[in-house]
Amino acid sequence: MGLLDVIDLEVRYGHALALDGVSLRVEAGQLVGVLGPNGAGKTTLLKAISRTVLPAAGRIAFDGAPLDGLAAHDVVGRGICHCPEGRRLFPELSVAKNLLLGGYLRTDRDAVARDLDKVHALFPVLKARAGQQANTLSGGEQQMLAIGRALMGAPLLLLLDEPSIGIAQRLKVEIFQSIRAIQRAGTAVLLVEQDARSTLAIAEQVYVLEHGRVVRQGHARTLADDEEIRRIYLGV
Repeated sequence: MGLLDVIDLEVRYGHALALDGVSLRVEAGQLVGVLGPNGAGKTTLLKAISRTVLPAAGRIAFDGAPLDGLAAHDVVGRGICHCPEGRRLFPELSVAKNLLLGGYLRTDRDAVARDLDKVHALFPVLKARAGQQANTLSGGEQQMLAIGRALMGAPLLLLLDEPSIGIAQRLKVEIFQSIRAIQRAGTAVLLVEQDARSTLAIAEQVYVLEHGRVVRQGHARTLADDEEIRRIYLGV
């Protein structure tokens, strides 16, 4: 078994089928990408893993134990932290308070302080702007804050939903470099993205979703050379 195993997952919104038998695996310390067009089910997949939507069928296991029946905060306590699309910051709170809220379930204060230092090392702008309200940051800086807040939960697995949306190219490059650095430091990452080129450049394994189903999967380098993937997702 992997760190995360998703097996035959089905999610419905009323009568609409959002995920139809999706299976994937993330190994400990691995960076896995999920590509697909809007409406493919990518965000729903992450919400199902973090238990903010409930599956209609299938199984999700983390570190060998099922997530069935757990509340979303219990999933965080198990070691899965979700950085959602749209960032979902506390806009009127300071950068520092947003970060500390990411570790609200933790009681290991010394370790929290060390992790805060790590976040500041990864995103120095967050230390420089610790006293500013979150809503005064640029889009890219807010995304850094959202990722940093998730890291303050000390995740074994970080779920990232479309971290490049609405971000200037220069900061987008920094974000993807930071994601790779997070994985190299030992945290597994499940990255949902529409930026196929950047995802294929940093991920090890990639799954392609269409209409709620996995239609292609494999090593990122293999998929980057696939003619259909290049035509549809890379525009070449």
